[in-house]
Formats: sequence, structure tokens, C-alpha cells
Amino acid sequence: MKKLLLFFVLAVSAIAGPLSGKRVASFTLPDATGKYYDVLDFRGKVLLIDIMRTECPHCQTLSRTLERVKEKYGNRIAVLSVVNPPYTPQTVADYIAKYKVTNPVLFDFGTATGAMLKITPQNPSINLPTLLIVDARGIVRGDLTYSDSEKASFEEEGLCALIDKAMGGAAPAAAPAKKK
Repeated sequence: MKKLLLFFVLAVSAIAGPLSGKRVASFTLPDATGKYYDVLDFRGKVLLIDIMRTECPHCQTLSRTLERVKEKYGNRIAVLSVVNPPYTPQTVADYIAKYKVTNPVLFDFGTATGAMLKITPQNPSINLPTLLIVDARGIVRGDLTYSDSEKASFEEEGLCALIDKAMGGAAPAAAPAKKK
């Protein structure tokens, strides 16, 4: 078990992306109902920002993983998913229903995504899914883009190690009992 934990700690420190250590770009985006979410409202807890596509198989797997991670950490973390055109409220509603997504899925037109990921003419593309792990003060502690070499970070155990690091090493508290 200790060897496995050491592996994840080493893997976590090896995958910090170019945004790690920088303040997350501020944004306010709507969900399909028109309710707006401001990234600043999530200060005080670890925020996972999932930039995704509904037809992407790795995005779909990450959505399932994020649901399990939210159960484990409870209200100590928050998750926001962000989609860009051509998605519609109906395609997102279908995705939410199929993958049982409970976090807000927000609609962007590239502006917030571009600011968060530092999209420029010199850096014009994004790979999805991209996951930003933002600490309670708004600093990006993990900047991950899915690839075979980073696959473990997108799985539950690896992602929990990254969240624990963003929390300052605090392990998750026992999940609250589900109400029946």
C-alpha cells in the first residue's frame, strides 16, 4: 500500500501542467436553465473544472469518476463541467441523464475556456478532457489533459491523490450516510 501511495505521489508531482501554481481565470457561465455559476463562489473548497465534450469516451469515463470522487469528499469539493459549442441544452440534458451527472454543466462560447487554458495564436488548441484542480484559494494545483501517460490521474485513486494534495494532504472524511 505504501509503495502504491508513493507511486501516486510521484506521479502527481510529475504531471503538473503549465497552469499549475497560477490563479484560475475568473469566469461566470450559465447552465442549461440559465442559472449562472461564478468560479469565485467556490473559494474555500477544492474545485474541479472539467472541460469536456459529450461524445468523448474519456470525458464520459471522467464524469463517472467525478461522481464517485464527489461521494467520497462530500461538500469539501465542488465540480463544474464546461462544454463549448455546438452543444445544446438538449444534448447536455441527455448526457447528464445517461451518465448520472450531478454537478453543473456550464455553457461556454470559448471565452472562459480560452482564458482558463491560456489559448493564444501560439497555443491554439485544446485536448479533452482537460481537468483543472483548483485549491481553496483559487490556485491551480493540477492541470491535466487526458493521455495514456496521465491515465492514472483520471482514475479515482490517482485523482483522489491530486485532490488530497490540493487540500494540503488531508484525506477525505467519511462520506455522509445516504438518505433513503
